[in-house]
Amino acid sequence: MAKKTHKKAKKKTVRRAYSKADVKELRAHSRARTPVDKIAKLTKRTVGSLRQKALKLGIGLGHQR
Repeated sequence: MAKKTHKKAKKKTVRRAYSKADVKELRAHSRARTPVDKIAKLTKRTVGSLRQKALKLGIGLGHQR
């Protein structure tokens, strides 16, 4: 008898654009030196997404200061 293996369903990536308000909030968190993990939970975005956006905006987050 052959074993049946079930693969986990891959989660589809949903990309959300950054609004002007999102960018303003990110800049405020950068100035306040809020930890990136906390920003990620508050904004419901990944740490990687936040770091990439900060890099494009030329602002520091976490260890990049």
